Amino acid sequence: MDSLRTPDDRFTSVPDFNWPIRYIDDLPGYQGLRTAVLDTGPGKTSGTFLCLHGEPTWSFLYRRMIAVFAAAGYRVVAPDLIGFGRSDKPVEEAVYTFDFHRGHLIALIERLDLTEVTLVCQDWGGILGLTLPMVFADRFDGLVVMNTLLGTGDQPLSKGFIDWRAYVAKNPDLDCAKLLARATPHLNAAEAAAYEAPFPDARHKAGVRRFPQLVPDHPDAPGAAISRQARDWWKNAWRGRTLMAVGQTDPVLGEAVMANLRQSIRNCPPPMLIAEAGHFTQEWGAPIADAVVRQWA
Repeated sequence: MDSLRTPDDRFTSVPDFNWPIRYIDDLPGYQGLRTAVLDTGPGKTSGTFLCLHGEPTWSFLYRRMIAVFAAAGYRVVAPDLIGFGRSDKPVEEAVYTFDFHRGHLIALIERLDLTEVTLVCQDWGGILGLTLPMVFADRFDGLVVMNTLLGTGDQPLSKGFIDWRAYVAKNPDLDCAKLLARATPHLNAAEAAAYEAPFPDARHKAGVRRFPQLVPDHPDAPGAAISRQARDWWKNAWRGRTLMAVGQTDPVLGEAVMANLRQSIRNCPPPMLIAEAGHFTQEWGAPIADAVVRQWA
């Protein structure tokens, strides 16, 4: 498999992100592809927060939440999906499939032997991540879910998402720094630039281009059937704690989408609404993490 590895010096100016990174390149089925995993926190408090990012971001998106979770004594694990962040980036867009990425996360959870896990997810972190706990029901006991959906393929996608998918298709060298700066106005220049750091050129952006096209948009789409199974599991079998947070200015996966998702999660309480937050909810994430720590205590 032809893949690229972002040079380390691209990350030297990334601010407020000094946690330890481990690299794994021998996951079964993914040998030779290096996965970057932030793994931090003293682990003095029982439980692990597994933070899964989406498109076109990387684990840097979670820095404001990681700081809160780690300070409260929890272990925090935040991998970069293949094609993003410090992880390797296959060049061929055909490599990027729902099953490829879901299988990668399953292999990673098994390798790290995570237990007492709270899944923290947004965007593709939820589209993929929400299908995982039913595989590892004995490992997961918490959910923090933000601006995402289950890709069941039997419900229409929002106009905001359809517009986003078309926009990415027209911009194959998507400027991630400009995108995040526009969607998250409080970012400073260095923070915005961190979102472009993983991508020295357009060849590194196969995943960025491909992910919007992978969201299941009909019942027979790859990933749709397993997502419907996950929806049934969340409705009927979930027994853990849940906190839902919604960035209300998100035009893609906003309040209406999240209200629908809430109906699919057993005993999901009313969401924490963040009026000023957009799609990248984690950039307003410190209060969310504070609320989780209080409720999980």
